[in-house]
Amino acid sequence: MSKHSASEKPVDSPALFESAELGNSIDKKSFNQQAPEIRSKLLNAQKQLAGSDFSVVIIVSGVEGAGKPETVNLLLEWMDARGIETHAMWNPSDEELERPAAWRFWRVLPPKGRIGIFFGSWYTAPIINRVFERTSDAAFEQSLGDIVELERMLAKENVLLVKLWLHVSKKFQKHRLKELESDEKTRWRVNKMDWKFFKKYDTFRAISEQALLKTSMPEAPWHIIESCDERYRYLTVTQTLLTALENRIALSRNRSQEAAVRKPDLPKRPEISILSRLDMDLKLTKSEYEEKLLKYSGKFNLLTRQLYEKRRSLITVFEGADAAGKGGAIRRLTAAMDARIYQVISIAAPTDEERARPYLWRFWRHLPRLGRVTIYDRSWYGRVLVERIEGFCKTEDWQRAYAEINFFEEQIAKFGISIMKFWLAVTPGEQLRRFKDRQTTPYKQYKLTEEDWRNRAKSGAYEAAACEMIEKTSTPLAPWVLVESNDKYWARIKVIKAVCAQLEQALDY
Repeated sequence: MSKHSASEKPVDSPALFESAELGNSIDKKSFNQQAPEIRSKLLNAQKQLAGSDFSVVIIVSGVEGAGKPETVNLLLEWMDARGIETHAMWNPSDEELERPAAWRFWRVLPPKGRIGIFFGSWYTAPIINRVFERTSDAAFEQSLGDIVELERMLAKENVLLVKLWLHVSKKFQKHRLKELESDEKTRWRVNKMDWKFFKKYDTFRAISEQALLKTSMPEAPWHIIESCDERYRYLTVTQTLLTALENRIALSRNRSQEAAVRKPDLPKRPEISILSRLDMDLKLTKSEYEEKLLKYSGKFNLLTRQLYEKRRSLITVFEGADAAGKGGAIRRLTAAMDARIYQVISIAAPTDEERARPYLWRFWRHLPRLGRVTIYDRSWYGRVLVERIEGFCKTEDWQRAYAEINFFEEQIAKFGISIMKFWLAVTPGEQLRRFKDRQTTPYKQYKLTEEDWRNRAKSGAYEAAACEMIEKTSTPLAPWVLVESNDKYWARIKVIKAVCAQLEQALDY
């Protein structure tokens, strides 16, 4: 029989890992009695998950020799593996090293209705780097703060986080490594790194405890599971996962029954704002434009070549009213670049694949590699603009998006990617003139839709939302550049000139 019932240690305990020294175990008979029922309930919960509004991320972390690979294998055996994706997040690939650290995790987040198992996670590198003193304590604390922000965002975006920490004592870890090493069939599972980690056991324990205490939250708690006895470990892990799934399924069911109607938010255009103070009469003659375009296009071409050679990256974001000239400004940039180093991402309504994941997912996956340029024609700011105005998301979703966007851009900028954000402004009268021009010009008619007219009717609300967005998301690392776009010549030159100035600064030109 079990010495203790299958349960995990709460992370708010003063002695975080003390339960791992108690020798919890479950005998074979008890295990065989309990396992079928848990397994059956897990499969039923997974079936209900398939039609739900949330996804599941299981983080399997812990001490070396605590049975992490065996635990992952058991989950795949007891559940329907067709609904689970397993990601062994060890050393990052060359492709992953060329992007911010979070990119490799964002790109493999499971869609709603599915489970992702992360064997190795966003905790791995910060803990190991701190243990071996590759980073300072301040840097480690910053990493933990970033993890807290990430997990809060994921939880708000309907991701159930089940965080499992498998723990064994130092004595058991040594015994386990020697046991594996002494058997020819399992010797391959122990290497020099395992013994190197063992020598740092006490440091790993202290650093890990710091990490778990900092990052255990109501929406993403840690479950510390003693793992000396594999039967105890297996039942505790599966029961912990089952409880989390059943609770979340019940919550999801209640939310669907009490779903509130999403009401559009239509703020009023302020009489004086950051956009109303722009001088919309600024313009260039055609000859001035052609002269400056030739000058800055050549300069931009040379700078992007240096960008590639120095393995730096650039992101440009274009937002603004319909017919403000975003496409024309983008074409002047792309015409001056080698087509092999840039990508233009045109953002429309999210696809089913994109709606099934956190809203920033579709932007994370297009971040440029080193030496490349990504141009977003509309962007993540849709959440605080069109989604807010049209009622496509809940009020709390767009309200928290400002902080989430700033965090997203901070991660990009700190990695060394330059960010240029352009808001192209146009007056209502000039916009109407351009709409009518599109109506009467055959090769421009495709640009004008019924949606453009509907948006124009809400132009005051869109301008007010844009002003709030600019004020809350223009940061030193990612400032907004406001572009007076009544005159297309002026707007295009201002954009390319600003990008050149940013690249000169980033490249120490």
